[in-house]
Amino acid sequence: MTFSRTFDLLAHLAYTTPEADCLVAKKDEQWQPLSAAKVQEMSNHASLGLRALGVRAADKVAIICPNRPEWVVADMGIAQLGAVSVPMYPTITVEDYRHIFQDAGVRVVLVEGEKLLARVQEAVARLPHGPEHILTFEPTPGHRSFADLLALGAAADVAALEPLKAAVQPDDLLTLIYTSGTTGRPKGVMLSHRNILFNCQNLLSYLPLSPGHKTLSFLPLSHIFERTATFLYLQLGFSIYYAESVERIADNLREVQPHVFTTVPRLLEKIYDKIVATGQQLTGLKRKLFFWALDLGLRYDTQKDQGAWYNAQLALANKLVFSKWRAAMGGQVRYIVSGGGALQPRLARVFWAAGIRVMEGYGMTETSPVIAASQPVPEGNLIGAVGPVLPGVEVKIAADGEILTRSPSVMQGYYQRPDLTAEVIDAEGWLHTGDIGELVQGRFLKITDRKKEMFKTSNGKYVAPQPLESRLSESPLVEQVMVLGEGEKYAAALLVPAFTELRAWARQHQLPADLSDAALAAHAQVRQLYEQLVQQTNAAFAQWEQIKKIELLPALWSVESGELTPTLKVRRKIISQNNQQRIENLFRG
Repeated sequence: MTFSRTFDLLAHLAYTTPEADCLVAKKDEQWQPLSAAKVQEMSNHASLGLRALGVRAADKVAIICPNRPEWVVADMGIAQLGAVSVPMYPTITVEDYRHIFQDAGVRVVLVEGEKLLARVQEAVARLPHGPEHILTFEPTPGHRSFADLLALGAAADVAALEPLKAAVQPDDLLTLIYTSGTTGRPKGVMLSHRNILFNCQNLLSYLPLSPGHKTLSFLPLSHIFERTATFLYLQLGFSIYYAESVERIADNLREVQPHVFTTVPRLLEKIYDKIVATGQQLTGLKRKLFFWALDLGLRYDTQKDQGAWYNAQLALANKLVFSKWRAAMGGQVRYIVSGGGALQPRLARVFWAAGIRVMEGYGMTETSPVIAASQPVPEGNLIGAVGPVLPGVEVKIAADGEILTRSPSVMQGYYQRPDLTAEVIDAEGWLHTGDIGELVQGRFLKITDRKKEMFKTSNGKYVAPQPLESRLSESPLVEQVMVLGEGEKYAAALLVPAFTELRAWARQHQLPADLSDAALAAHAQVRQLYEQLVQQTNAAFAQWEQIKKIELLPALWSVESGELTPTLKVRRKIISQNNQQRIENLFRG
């Protein structure tokens, strides 16, 4: 079936499978499901409760909360009124909250609990016309709760909601998603029901599972990736389980035993590194078997049959070794969808070899989000590329290598910023992504860099930092890295060690155990270790691209420090400002 409005997905589920587990969360140490019928009822009550507060079509309602069933209930309730949801990351700054409240004209805020409420109140305090109502999902003394809102709606006549829902059109504004960006103020991406549902419709075949299969949700719903995935799961009839926290993902995977989940590459890297670290602790035959299987996995190729001998070995490796990998993730995972950044090819190879099909997707908030995605079959998955372009989506490569796209999934524009909209969407409707790429074998889209992140050295040579950063990040000793050198004689890098792995190396090499992170990063042997690592990386690049100097940093970049966006993208300008003296030393020290 095709659907024209997001809340139609829920209505369909409530009609066809009313008792099916729809949204599931852990409460009092038990996984407690909400049926499709119950979620529909709660969404209706949310709509009517908001209506009683004065919310009308096109009014803006902010949601500031980690993932939970009530997030989706609120989202559906807002949409049924024809109002506009404004999801916001819990981790953004108070100043960003203030800007978004004012820019969007938010009338109602739904916020998690006391801690985030304090930040919202701080943001609102300096606004001449702030939100009229602030409600909390968790009961908070002195404030109305989301439960109060549902009770308010339950007392109203549900029949009054039907004409309001009927008035909502597919091209009506559904949501304003403020992209943090790596520079400048957040700007509101306007997405309609049609934008997102067109994307979902073209992704249905990518998850060939039956209704009732399970997924674990932990990427933030405030990001379009997990939001669109949620609508896709609802359309497919999956049961959506919400992880308790980032720290509990591993435990929740084993408990829930999901068949599919979405993730970012960094989580897969951590899973891989943890498994390899476990393998290194083995001894004798078990250790040999582990690394024999790992070597087979690292040679896996979706596009090439490596013969009967390799296939027989791989089948044995799956039985003896990789089965334990799958068990660590619940034992039922068939598909993992990775997005939000470049996936290391070695990860794709090993997980495919282990019988878990990793599909890498590429897109933007502005495209709802998927432009291209690897398919769940070997012939539709080229490791190192982000897959074929989705049906109904057009892509062309500009003369300078920039990826341009055009489809019904492209946003309506930036809210109240026609000037910025005109900068990225040309007169023919092509969205300029800012990414550099190419089509491999005529159909697989490969991302090679960010257009604005490429820099030219004083020798006139262009350097693309992303391939260097990606190659360095393959090492378990590297947590974060940024390559720079605009206008300089050579490329250099700021590098943050993975301190857990570095300390294990330090113990093996008998470095003092009481060294702080800063002292460890400054140690001569540690510096030599990372310089050797960079030299190994340089071997794969042309002379003018190679990193000539590095600076080891003592602390991770974070969202809280402003050095990462909420989607964990590097804010190069902020990092450069925060490390001005270090960068000066790299080029003139």
